[in-house]
Amino acid sequence: MMRKIKILFLLMTATLAMSAQEKLFTLEDLNFGGNNYRNLQPENMWLTWWGDLLVQTDVEECNLIDIKTGKKKLLFTLDDINKWADSNEEENSYVRHLMNATFPYADKPLVLVGNKKAVLLVDFKKHVIVWQDSISKKQANDWNKVSKATAYVEDYQLFVVDANGKKHQLSTDGSRSVVYGSAVHRNEFGINKGTFWSPDGQRLAFYRMDQSMVTDYPQVDIFPREATYEPDKYPMAGMTSHQVTVGVYDLKTENTVYLQAGDPTDRYFTNIAWSPDGKVVYLFELNRDQNDCRLVSYNATTGERMAELYRETSEKYVEPQHPIVFLPWDATKFIMQSQRDGYNHLYLYNNKGELLKQLTKGQWVVEDVLGFNKKIKSIIIASNEKNAIQRNIYCVDIKTGKRTPLDNARGSHRGELSESGQYLVDRYTEPDVPRNIDVISVSSDLVASKVTRLLTSKDPWEGYQQPIFESGTIKAADGKTDLYYRMVKPHDFDATKKYPTVVYVYGGPHAHNVEAAWHWYSRTWETYMAQKGYVLFILDNRGSENRGLEFEQATFHQLGQIEMQDQMKGVEYLKSLPFVDAKRLGVHGWSFGGFMTISLMLNYPDVFKVGVAGGPVIDWKWYEVMYGERYMGTPQNNPEGYAKSSLIDKAKNLKGKLQIITGYNDNTVVPQHCLSFLDACIKAGTQPDFFAYPGEEHNMRGHASVHLHERITQYFEDYLK
Repeated sequence: MMRKIKILFLLMTATLAMSAQEKLFTLEDLNFGGNNYRNLQPENMWLTWWGDLLVQTDVEECNLIDIKTGKKKLLFTLDDINKWADSNEEENSYVRHLMNATFPYADKPLVLVGNKKAVLLVDFKKHVIVWQDSISKKQANDWNKVSKATAYVEDYQLFVVDANGKKHQLSTDGSRSVVYGSAVHRNEFGINKGTFWSPDGQRLAFYRMDQSMVTDYPQVDIFPREATYEPDKYPMAGMTSHQVTVGVYDLKTENTVYLQAGDPTDRYFTNIAWSPDGKVVYLFELNRDQNDCRLVSYNATTGERMAELYRETSEKYVEPQHPIVFLPWDATKFIMQSQRDGYNHLYLYNNKGELLKQLTKGQWVVEDVLGFNKKIKSIIIASNEKNAIQRNIYCVDIKTGKRTPLDNARGSHRGELSESGQYLVDRYTEPDVPRNIDVISVSSDLVASKVTRLLTSKDPWEGYQQPIFESGTIKAADGKTDLYYRMVKPHDFDATKKYPTVVYVYGGPHAHNVEAAWHWYSRTWETYMAQKGYVLFILDNRGSENRGLEFEQATFHQLGQIEMQDQMKGVEYLKSLPFVDAKRLGVHGWSFGGFMTISLMLNYPDVFKVGVAGGPVIDWKWYEVMYGERYMGTPQNNPEGYAKSSLIDKAKNLKGKLQIITGYNDNTVVPQHCLSFLDACIKAGTQPDFFAYPGEEHNMRGHASVHLHERITQYFEDYLK
């Protein structure tokens, strides 16, 4: 009897061990809208700098971290903050977590936190509130730590509240048609906000966008009993665009001046920056063709134009993405980023507009400027110098241009500098490393820089059936350019079998899909599909980012054409693999990737059996002015390019099964694209499938994303497998 029990126990143990090893993923695990998604993300730490002191901000407490040892010391708890602030949970004055706490003053024990009613500046040594500002009904809050003034938008009007609580109204004509203090030019050219404080917080530069002349796109809210009209201002390529001006408000004089930049018609103003003394405003000015870019300075007191410091032109386009940045130790010199030599690099100028030197150079790009180390007079950057799909951090000596690597020379690194630049939080991943976090000392003796490990994340997918992730290169259609790919295979991959294969594609500017990060930067949906027995293939074609101007601009005035040629080289490679079933090829992408998906389905109708296109551009004449005209010109001056890239007259070519998905209220790729294509298919007698998400915009939010990816998956299950 005991022997039978023992055998039964061993069988149960083996079964449990097998089931643990064979645990399967669900979309609730893998999709960001899923209810178990957070539990399957690599462990992380919320960190912020207090000058050169490092603080871990968590839900319930803030801890000071010893940079040399990694040991923690409690600063205060959430209960402490609410006690000192005399919070009342019923009145929404309760601070609910400390994860977003910041420490704006290096020499003062002050923490900035918020509740639903106000922003609070708390002295955690004296246990008192030293300043607070109501955030009720405000949008686009922009607080300056020096003056403690806050700029915000309320009911379309722009306001400033100073440190004493006095409210200054900067506009009176704000409306849906005249927008103040918000991002303009549809967030192109690196624009993500509309207010810009001078360093001392005494002057505020702001955008004013008059879009009264822009045609309304007729969006509809279907959820009320009677659907309501909620139009968007949407300037389409070749049509009338909005007009932007830049104002400057002076807190001391309570006076506003506008920069005397001339007629704003068909011009773009971007990358606003201030001189260190707050007396001069700098911005890049761009013509509508986006091939003539000028850096111009303006007197912040009078608005008068002072000088043109730099000009860059191109036969294709110039795309300023970054404001100039002055050296912290020399107010007469600044760093400018430009692709003038074919790759994004750093240039040192003086405030007269004289080029002093090119600081970085080579067939690689500077991806980010993290800040400066004032002590050793260096700039800290992230670049892909080591490898096109890596991202590593370097210290660049301003005087000599010498670059010193700060990280382990592998993987993908994101850094956060301390205030002086002497310390760096290095968050990084590698293809087989979920996440590590180090603190690096950026000392004068860089070779001897010390590293302290704060976190080594375990594999959160341990115990699950994990697919096989691989990466490699193939040649582009030009026969010479290396293109990077990722391949995802089922966990029990058998090279003697034939697998249905899905090409996931984006392919457009300002994005890439392959990186030397965890799982080669794989999207979790690929894991879900591999678990179901598919091979996934992802290729970064010419036209995608971080490979230099020639690589990016190969698609100029003919979007989709070069990209398709490169993607078909990927297909050619797939067909050479014995385990890929060439009769069961699918393709999927979203946005530009949706455009690419349908383009491939219609231009190569005998290659792809199934496609799922989300939020697809169908004809670039219905896309926005700034992005569309940069890459395609206008329908008037590039009719051949627009005709070649349009999918309307190719609707007749559809052979395979194609599902088109869109947000019903998409304000990026407006529904006109999908609906016009459906009309073309009706006229051509072809039969795509269509699904819309009511109330959703360009990307599905929350749990709707789980539903979306189940729908995408099911379509391939129904028609490809």
